[in-house]
Amino acid sequence: MATPVTGSGAVSSIVSELEALITTQPVDEVFISLPIDKYGSIIETLVQICQDQGIVVRVHADLSARSTIRPYLGELNGVPLVTVRSVPRDGWSILIKRLIDILASGGLLLLLTPFLALVAILIKLDSPGAILFRQERVGLNKRRFELLKFRTMVDGADLLQQTMEHLNEVPGPVFKIRNDPRLTRLGTYLRRFSIDELPQLVNVLKGDMSLVGPRPLPVRDVDRINVQWHKRRFSVKPGVTGLWQVNGRSDVNFDRWVQMDLEYIDHWSLGLDLKILAKTVPVVLAGSGSY
Repeated sequence: MATPVTGSGAVSSIVSELEALITTQPVDEVFISLPIDKYGSIIETLVQICQDQGIVVRVHADLSARSTIRPYLGELNGVPLVTVRSVPRDGWSILIKRLIDILASGGLLLLLTPFLALVAILIKLDSPGAILFRQERVGLNKRRFELLKFRTMVDGADLLQQTMEHLNEVPGPVFKIRNDPRLTRLGTYLRRFSIDELPQLVNVLKGDMSLVGPRPLPVRDVDRINVQWHKRRFSVKPGVTGLWQVNGRSDVNFDRWVQMDLEYIDHWSLGLDLKILAKTVPVVLAGSGSY
């Protein structure tokens, strides 16, 4: 059983007290719980004293008061390290998540090929322009990638947005207009039932996105984010669907939107992904993806 070690006076006296104690008493382990930022050198000395006598030392890695911090012990090329994460740890669950992404996105693309071809033809007949809308988005750890969607707006809609910033109806960095005049006739229905999102299955298959995760934002929106904690949403892959899509969607402000993203990150599990995917189906069928 470990023998607890405590100091009775000033912190500087702990070194001599510990040295005297482990010299005269049977000690199996020493547990050190001191703030590393204030007493780093003293902790190093205490560890060395215990190592000299072959006594196991456990150091409380009190790196942050935030409950989202997850420290892990390990090593890199023989060098001991404390890894600090605020995202799910790599492991079998993450590998299974990726396997589900590959199998589901690949299978859906094959299954929906006739429907996707029909949508492509209708887009071409409805308005001039490309079938697919391609836009640079910000993904995992702020890496940029080209997101694919069915085009739902008139050709050149991105350029028109620069003249419409004053019409933005959503506070914060994102740009949203409920009755966007750039929408095509067909585009309105494609968005309402989230059909325009289906080409993102290609992004999932490539690995830029996951089926479930925070919504990928355009570079324009990311450049306008000025709240630091909002940026933790980039610590996981963006997704085709997520908590935001199944809990309010456009009816929530950006702060609440990001809070839901962080709730997803902090409580992630394969079960949560499956739950969100199950909730996505009725939301899509209800046609709540209006803008």
